[in-house]
Amino acid sequence: MKWNKIVLKLGGTIMILFLVVLLPLGFIINQIFTNFYFDKVQEETEELSMKYARTLESMDNPMMLNMFETLAELTSKEIVILNEEQQIIANSGVQTLDLSENEWDQLVAGRSVTKQMEEPVTDKNYLVSGQPIVRSNTYKGAFFVLASVGGIHESIEKVRDLLVLSGVGAIFLALGFTFVVSRKMSDPLIEMEKATRQMAKGNLDIRLTVPSGDEIGSLSKAINDLAYELNRYRTNRKEFFADISHELRTPISYLQGYAQVLRAGLYQTEEEKKHYLTIIEEEANRLIQLINDLFDLSKMEEGRIDLHFDSLDVGEIVENALSKMKIEAQKKGLVTNLNVQSNLPLVEADGLRLEQVFINLLSNALRYTESGSINVDVGYDHQNVNVVITDTGIGIPEMELPHIFERFHRVEKSRSRDFGGSGLGLAIVKNLVELQNGTISVQSKEGEGTRFKLTFPIRGENR
Repeated sequence: MKWNKIVLKLGGTIMILFLVVLLPLGFIINQIFTNFYFDKVQEETEELSMKYARTLESMDNPMMLNMFETLAELTSKEIVILNEEQQIIANSGVQTLDLSENEWDQLVAGRSVTKQMEEPVTDKNYLVSGQPIVRSNTYKGAFFVLASVGGIHESIEKVRDLLVLSGVGAIFLALGFTFVVSRKMSDPLIEMEKATRQMAKGNLDIRLTVPSGDEIGSLSKAINDLAYELNRYRTNRKEFFADISHELRTPISYLQGYAQVLRAGLYQTEEEKKHYLTIIEEEANRLIQLINDLFDLSKMEEGRIDLHFDSLDVGEIVENALSKMKIEAQKKGLVTNLNVQSNLPLVEADGLRLEQVFINLLSNALRYTESGSINVDVGYDHQNVNVVITDTGIGIPEMELPHIFERFHRVEKSRSRDFGGSGLGLAIVKNLVELQNGTISVQSKEGEGTRFKLTFPIRGENR
C-alpha cells in the first residue's frame, strides 16, 4: 500500500484527532483520581486525629495509650502522641516526627497541622494530620495520625493501569473503526479516479455505482452525468460532421457538375444555360449560409460577437421578418397571421440580430409545415415583451425537446436531410436571444405543430 494513498491520509488524520482527544482526557482522569485519593486519605487522617485527640482522656494512662496503638494497627495508620514538652509518649511505629517551630506554635495555639513527611530511617512518605490536645483550655500535647503515601500510590497505580489498558483498547478499536471508515470513504473516490482516467482515454460508456445519497454519491452521479453528456456530445459531433460533410458535398457537387457542363458547352439553349447558372448561384448561396452559420455560432460561443444595442420596437422587426417569408409561405399555400398588441413598449436589443432570430424561427416553421398556418403574436406584460410563433407543422418528438437548442443536435437526422438545414439554426437562435438578455422556450406535439415563446425585458424607463 502506497503511503500517499487516501486511506492512510484519512486514517492518519482521524487517528491524530482521536489521540489529541484521548491523551489529554487520560491525563485529566489520572489527575482527578490522584487528587481524589490524596484528598480522601487526608480527610480520613484529619477526622481520625480529631476524634482521637478528643477521646484521649488521660495522657498518663498506659492502657489507653496502648489502646490507641492497637487502633493504629486495625486502621492501617500510624499514631504518635506528644506531651506538652514535645516528648513522644505513644508511638505505633514511626521512628521520628519532624516538626518545625511554626508548626509547634500552631499546635500550642490550638490549631491543627497537616503536612507530608518523609521518615529518614525508613524512607517512607506519610500524610500527617496533627490535632492539639486541650483540656480546660490548657494545651496538654498533640495527637498525630500518619497515613502511608505508598498505599495511595499503589491504588493510583492500579487505576492508572486500568486507564492505560482502556486507552490501548480504545486505540485498537479506533484503528479498526478508522480503517473501516477510511476505506468506506476512499473506495468510492478511488473508483471515481479510475473512471475519470478511463474517460480521459475515451471510454465514455463507463458508469459508477452511486454508493449513497451524500456528497460522495452526488459526485458519483455527477461523473456519470458527465460521461453521459460527453458520450452524447461525441456522438452528436460525429453525426454533425457527417451531416456537415453531406451538406457541404451537395452544393459543391452541384457547383462542380454544372460548372463542368457550362465549360464543356453541354447545353442546348441560352435558357438552359441560365437555368444552370441559377442553380450554381443558389448552391453557392446555400454554401455561404452554412459557412456563415458555423462562423456565427463559433463567435457566439467564444464571446467574440459584437452586438449594437438600441431601443427597438419588436413588432416592427417581427413584421419585417415575416414579410420576407411571405412569398415562400404563399408558394406552399400557408397562411401567415401577425397580431401585435397596441402601445408595445421598446426593448434594448440589436436590430439585425433580432431579425435574424425571427427569420430563423419562421424559416423553420415554413420548412416543417406543409399545410395550415403560421401565427405570430407579439404582446407584453409588466416586465417583458413576449413573442409567440406557432405553426401547424409536423411537430417535434417529446424526447427531442430538451436537446433541440444544442449544438450538433438534429431532430430525426433523415427527416432533417429531407427538409434541409444543418442543425445549427436553433443553437444560433438560443445564443442570440440570451446575448440580448432574453429567454426562449418551446412546446410541441408530434403531428400538431410547434410553439416557440421568446421574452425580452422592457427598456427601463418604459416599465
